[in-house]
Amino acid sequence: MAGSRAAIRYAKAVLSLASDNKVADKVNADMKQIASAIATNSDLNAMLQSPVVRSSDKLSVLKAVFGDANNATTNLINTLITNKRIALLGDVANKYNHLYDALRDTQVAKVTTATPLTKDLEKKVLAKVKELTGKSTEIMNTVDESILGGFVLRVGDFQYDASIANKLNKLKREFTLN
Repeated sequence: MAGSRAAIRYAKAVLSLASDNKVADKVNADMKQIASAIATNSDLNAMLQSPVVRSSDKLSVLKAVFGDANNATTNLINTLITNKRIALLGDVANKYNHLYDALRDTQVAKVTTATPLTKDLEKKVLAKVKELTGKSTEIMNTVDESILGGFVLRVGDFQYDASIANKLNKLKREFTLN
């Protein structure tokens, strides 16, 4: 809990600084890259979380991986290293992305499908989400073959499950109840 509050504070500070310097878009792109890298690379995440690895080694690795990052992002990394909070980097990146989306009045719609979305279908989903929420939206497509077909749409707290697997489960429950 304390780590989450600290991550929000760091994210707000970076967003404020980036907005003042008119580089919030670039920092948002950096934060997406950082969040993705930490989430998908277990070695990087383990290195950041490890109390055994020296801070100077962590800084060297992060500079090698994210060397082309914006100054505001680099300053965040240096501050987290100095304050011995570098383990929060992934959380800070995620919080920054959420705060940035809220500031820009955009949202991320997570669409899970059995096959990757086509451009045409992506446009239709974007239009429907815009119609439902009134906000501009980005689509994040996840492929999960276990849903068999259809899609699962999640926007904020709202979830719409139109997957074939869900429909089959409903039928199964109906038959077992009768």
